[in-house]
Amino acid sequence: MLTQQVSTSMKLLPLVALACCLAIPPAQAGKSSEDIRCKCICPPYRNISGHIYNQNVSQKDCNCLHVVEPMPVPGHDVEAYCLLCECKYEERSTTTIKVIIVIYLSVVGALLLYMAFLMLVDPLIRKPDAYTQPLHNEEENETPLRFIQSKILEVSRIIKKVTGLLPVLLIQGLRWALYPHAKPIK
Repeated sequence: MLTQQVSTSMKLLPLVALACCLAIPPAQAGKSSEDIRCKCICPPYRNISGHIYNQNVSQKDCNCLHVVEPMPVPGHDVEAYCLLCECKYEERSTTTIKVIIVIYLSVVGALLLYMAFLMLVDPLIRKPDAYTQPLHNEEENETPLRFIQSKILEVSRIIKKVTGLLPVLLIQGLRWALYPHAKPIK
């Protein structure tokens, strides 16, 4: 019953967030200064370094003469300098950006709440596994001395295998160093 209520509330959370975003009053007819701009990128010209200029102007005034202030070149070089500059009119919807961020944060928040819920409920739901219990009992009954002896035997077998392979590997390494194109010994 509790899990049904939580899953239902998790499903409704993005819808509530979307409703809140839509309830925000729409943007006014006059765009804010952050929503529109004219961006001019001017490369280096003679002894003047390149620069990026931003101005809030209308689309028809988006050119070098209206955006680049102060003009870095004297009057007779203005036309040549402006021909090198690339000006673009940019318009963005900050309302759409805000809505997307709210939806994203609500989904991440819902996932975090769901994870916390699972971490709290999981120990209550999980039952002890009948097959793992005898296995733990056998390990507890084993004495530390037997455990150490079995590990020592495993390590000694590994050492014997490595020392048995060492002369073969050494011979193959020397043979390869002297004759790199020779086939390996099997």
